[in-house]
Formats: sequence, structure tokens, C-alpha cells
Amino acid sequence: KGKTDLPVVLVVSEIFGVHEYIADVARRFAHQGYLALAPDLFVRQGDPMAYGSIAEVMSKVISKVPDAQVMQDLDACRNWALANGGKADHVGITGFCWGGRMVWLYCAHVPVQAGVAWYGRLVGTPSDLAPKNPVDIAKELKAPVLGLYGGKDQGITQESVEQMRKALADGSAAAKASEIVVYPDAGHGFHADYRPSYNAKDAQDGWNRALAWLRQHQVVAAADEPPQDGMCQTERGFPQTFPVDKLLSG
Repeated sequence: KGKTDLPVVLVVSEIFGVHEYIADVARRFAHQGYLALAPDLFVRQGDPMAYGSIAEVMSKVISKVPDAQVMQDLDACRNWALANGGKADHVGITGFCWGGRMVWLYCAHVPVQAGVAWYGRLVGTPSDLAPKNPVDIAKELKAPVLGLYGGKDQGITQESVEQMRKALADGSAAAKASEIVVYPDAGHGFHADYRPSYNAKDAQDGWNRALAWLRQHQVVAAADEPPQDGMCQTERGFPQTFPVDKLLSG
């Protein structure tokens, strides 16, 4: 409280909203010296926690969330952060699964300093609410993105990853500066330490890469960043609140 000139990171959730895992990721960034915000981007459509299956969450909540609304909400979060201690030109964004897709879109929407997209979908069928996918806007990126993907992800094919890499190579300076890392033995959700998909080794490596990426692109100065701490609060016994048996892929 009362601090100024803080680096900012926006943390965008999976389809399950801001449950304990996402809140914990924001805390981890806060421990690194960031002003970290994890906005509830589904507040208008409903609480994903109120449903008992992935299919219901998708049909009742996620399918009703316009990409344009998400971009506006993230703009509002960014503006709030800058008015409350955040440092202009030191803003990053990270997100997981659904949120990973939003990272790509947001880095084409507004010139933040950098993004880190964890296993965010890259291709898809356009719709009125989601007219473009990351591969469609790759050439227009205004900030470099680090994409972290699992080689065994059954929902994101390696063909789509290669398609994205080619689009980035033909794009803007930020697109060309972007990077995609594939962990051959990881599946979807490999960073989510509350799920069976969690891969501790690759999650740790991805976290370290994420911190280094934000530092490399001047979201935070190396001299201002505390030593890396790859351990989640949940691994220290922080209470779990999300019913893991609901989760198949998020």
C-alpha cells in the first residue's frame, strides 16, 4: 500500500474464473515485486463455479463472453493499475488456457511491454463474439509474447503451433521477437498444480522463463526483482477451494 512505480502484470484465468490457483499465481507475482491483478472477466455472464461440468461452463458462461468485452475490461484493469501505483511502460500480461488465448489477442490490441501465454488456443472457427484467433492477429502484435505449450496437449495440435510460428515470422517486429516453447512431455494445464495434468519440472521451467521474459522486455528491471521462487502457495499448504474432480481440460 502506498508504493509507486511498480511493474504491473495482468493475470488472466482459465475458464474456471478467479479460483484459488489463479489468485495464488497473482500472489506469486506480487512476491516478485509486481502489482498483480487477476480480474473476474466472467462477472457479467455468471460464475463458472456454479456449474458441474466443463460442457456447462462452456455453454452457459464462456460462449457468451465477447472478445471485445475482454479487451475493454483488460484496458480498464491496466488503467486502474497505472492510477494506483503502477508504472507506465512497465506492463505485462499472462494467462492460462482461455486466458492464454486472451494474452495473444491483448498484445495485438494495445502496446503493453510483453505477454506470456500458457497453452492458449491458437486457431479456431470465427464467430460474432470471437471474430479472430491468435493466428489471425499474429502479424499485428504490438508486444512480444512467450508461448508455453505442451507437446502432448490433445486440444492444441502441433500443426497449429507451427502455423502460429510461421505467422509470427512474417509479422511485426514484436511478432518476430515472440517465441513459442513446446515441452514434449507436457499436456494441457501443465502449470496447474491442483490438477492431474501438473508437470512440476516443466511448470518450474515455464515459470522461470516467464519471469525472465518479463525482465528481458523491461516489464521489471533485473535489479528490482527478488530471487525467483518457483514454489506455489498451494505447495506450502495453502487451502484448496476448487473441486478438482470437475476438471478435465480447462
